Amino acid sequence: MQRRGLWIRIVYALCLLGACTNHIRALVSHGWWREGIPLGTAVYWDSLTVLDPLAAVLLFVRPRAGVALTAAIIVSDVAHNLWFEATHPMGRSLIGNVTSSFAMRSQIGFLLFVAITAPIAWRRPEKMMLTKTVSAQ
Repeated sequence: MQRRGLWIRIVYALCLLGACTNHIRALVSHGWWREGIPLGTAVYWDSLTVLDPLAAVLLFVRPRAGVALTAAIIVSDVAHNLWFEATHPMGRSLIGNVTSSFAMRSQIGFLLFVAITAPIAWRRPEKMMLTKTVSAQ
């Protein structure tokens, strides 16, 4: 069980670092505080450039804080991006925009993965070892 939690946190970290790469790419292309989008959106998206790698590090240094930050990031990211898609239509319906966007589909998939696996990643290693020892007897 302890290993499962570690592997889940590794997957979280890889996903967060992949997302961070996209945010860095956007910063290189458009700079900070992109024009043409609401200021709050620009601040939020730019902040993910720092928050994503911070969460990835915390997943191993302070696992519970890392899991909590990961969950907060992905919940807020999906909620924000759905709001953005709904208020800034790209020529299709909201559902059409979301289902045709690889980024949105992958974010929703990651949200579901975190929602399902966070309880395992959250458990303390000592508790998992005790549970394993007790169940083995």
